[in-house]
Amino acid sequence: MYTVYYGPVINPQSLTDYLALPQCLICVSQLGDIEWVVEDVESTKLNDVLEQHDCALSDITLVSLQDGEFLMPGLVDTHTHACQVPNLGVGGEMELLQWLDNYTFPTEARFKDITYAERAYPDVVRRIVNSGTTTCCYYGSLHLEATKVLARLVHAAGQRAFVGKCNMNWNCPPNYIEPSVKESVDTTLALLKYIEELPKAACGEPLLHPILTPRFAISCTEELLTRLSDIAQKHPKLAIQTHISENKSEVELAKSLFNTNSYAEVYDKFHLLRNNTVLGHGVHLTEDEMVLIAKRGSGVAHCPTSNFYLSSGMARVGMLLDHGVKVGLGTDVAGGYSPSILTEIQHASIASKMLAIQAIDDKKCRCSGGHSKSSSLGKEDGHRGHTHHKSQCDCACDEKQPGRFTNQKLSIAALLYLATLGGAGVCCLQDRIGSFEQTKAFDALLVSVRENDTGNPAVWGYNPDRDLTQGVTAQSADKDLIEWLERFLFCGDDRNIKKVIVQGRTIGGRDYRPQQ
Repeated sequence: MYTVYYGPVINPQSLTDYLALPQCLICVSQLGDIEWVVEDVESTKLNDVLEQHDCALSDITLVSLQDGEFLMPGLVDTHTHACQVPNLGVGGEMELLQWLDNYTFPTEARFKDITYAERAYPDVVRRIVNSGTTTCCYYGSLHLEATKVLARLVHAAGQRAFVGKCNMNWNCPPNYIEPSVKESVDTTLALLKYIEELPKAACGEPLLHPILTPRFAISCTEELLTRLSDIAQKHPKLAIQTHISENKSEVELAKSLFNTNSYAEVYDKFHLLRNNTVLGHGVHLTEDEMVLIAKRGSGVAHCPTSNFYLSSGMARVGMLLDHGVKVGLGTDVAGGYSPSILTEIQHASIASKMLAIQAIDDKKCRCSGGHSKSSSLGKEDGHRGHTHHKSQCDCACDEKQPGRFTNQKLSIAALLYLATLGGAGVCCLQDRIGSFEQTKAFDALLVSVRENDTGNPAVWGYNPDRDLTQGVTAQSADKDLIEWLERFLFCGDDRNIKKVIVQGRTIGGRDYRPQQ
């Protein structure tokens, strides 16, 4: 039986465009893939459209969204540390290297006790899922058995994810370091085998994948990086995640330890930069490094909350994009103090505005990259209910060229893209997730900004008894949906997420009730 969703839908298209569709139909198969999408269907024509697709009401489950609700693609977290969630909100007065020694490594070392992992990780996974994260790149600790627990719980939850065990045999505390290259490699291979042998989803493909996880260059000897490189070469589809250029002291240490001209050169030396490599942070990347990373096809996980909290700096996301580097968002818990990608959207916006302000003396266009008064409702394509919401340059500067993002504020379209399609691209999943298209997996959030049932005081949302003063027209419906999206991105939290859906199956959200 098909499930057909009817109502308002937000559908990302690019860094400069998304669709706001007040009357959209999405049909999802039993296996959780999108069968078809019709972007604009008036309620009086609903049965006709269903008939055209050979769908009788008796043969489908019809989910009609209420006023104040909308569907959007699930959020993608390209960088988080599951074993640091117990450390949330602690240690922000320090910078990265001191914070690791004083707070993070002691917290992660606790996962040597597998019974602690079994107590802690269920809460970790549930919090991340309920925050709207349908796809997540997890760093585990260096412990094989604890990371197996994490993988098993993520798999049972039905989340789409990558799970890796940290490799770290150098420049680490005596009580939190791998004793040998052999043990690091053997436990890594054991985790790969364990994850690959877990049952596939009903759709016939795995939702959970292993990921090679050298913590960062300064925690791995050359011998270990060489062995990890060998594993990567033997498994070209195996994803890789690590950190790069998060903190200035870290950058200088990496260059001195490996005698290279740049941090990116270290990873490239060991053939660890490729199209399925996810590089956390990239705050202090040079333009030459950006060119190299783009050439290798690697992606960057932008983690602005962590970058602010640990005083690391502000990643030049616009410049990365202009160099053709794939970019997504990452919470980097617990450097980031929130498990929600919504927090990253908010701080990515702030970071881009600060970079734009700092560039004010440059003789370049400094327009907002957002909508002007004339484009606040997007550009109509000629029929009701189909709104392209494009970011536009509304200044007279002829230096502004299409696709230029350096020193520009990130628009709503760009922020939405980074959190969905951009993150999917970083994970090499853009053909499966990140937007609503035929044959893609239905990974989605059912969002509510209805004030009466969310309990979020920050969202001035849908409340017709207070605010409705005139009939709803097609144009006002478009405007309402666009505003609902912005309110959710900047004021929303888990209370506004009614359902978290992965591969067509509800796995979390406020209305989720696990089967007993």
